[in-house]
Amino acid sequence: MFARISAFAIAAVIACPAWATPSDDLLTALGVREIVDVMRAEGLDYGDELARDMLPGGRSSAWSAAVSTIYDTDWMYETVRTEFAATLGDEDLSPLLAYFTSEEGRRIVELELEARRAMVDADVEDMARATFSDLDGSGDKRLERLEAFVEANDLIEANVTGALNASFKFYSGLVEGGALEMSEAEILADVWAQEDETREDTREWLYGYLLLAYGPLSDDVLEGYIDLSSSPAGQLMNRALFAGFNTMYDDISRQLGHASALQMQAQEL
Repeated sequence: MFARISAFAIAAVIACPAWATPSDDLLTALGVREIVDVMRAEGLDYGDELARDMLPGGRSSAWSAAVSTIYDTDWMYETVRTEFAATLGDEDLSPLLAYFTSEEGRRIVELELEARRAMVDADVEDMARATFSDLDGSGDKRLERLEAFVEANDLIEANVTGALNASFKFYSGLVEGGALEMSEAEILADVWAQEDETREDTREWLYGYLLLAYGPLSDDVLEGYIDLSSSPAGQLMNRALFAGFNTMYDDISRQLGHASALQMQAQEL
């Protein structure tokens, strides 16, 4: 249901402790621990990309260790968990829990996680993007339903906002670490200059992912899922997931910027 900032994934039947709250149960049903593991894998790959692009000496053992520490899955999960629960408040989660613990719901979440894992592979991501590009503007019925799904949940704008905020935090980390001298206004101007490119990239990735994940679903099952996600409870859950993952990514991005600055300075010595 979600792209880079958040995505449903199946639980591997993780037992909740006796004190687990309904929001914890829902996170388990959505497999958020599993998606956090995927995000760590994505993050380690991104760390390698940063080293190639930004560090004069490329990747070092110190850099790899720093990136591994930043993408700490226990911290990542707890950050999402805290924001998720705070955003949901006292909402009755029983309809959502009933759906995502049903056979249909578990199947959907499983497909979402499988697609997210697969797209860690650059070749699979390229294939998914190409599939969308071929269908874009063709009047394909499945793509039209996915477009309604994306619009109902504001997925493109929410992901673009999250990505731009994360970029701002990364620049801020570079400044804090002494690698850049930029004012907040200058950082904002640079980040906003990325908006159009970020939106196009997000759109292409998101629809490629959705087409890959939901390809095996029947039209009836997909319609039922769209109805759930468009309901007040479904949209609140969506906002809660974005709140959790955005907070997580903002902190990760700031830490990566700061670590990059320190590594750049160390390599210059």
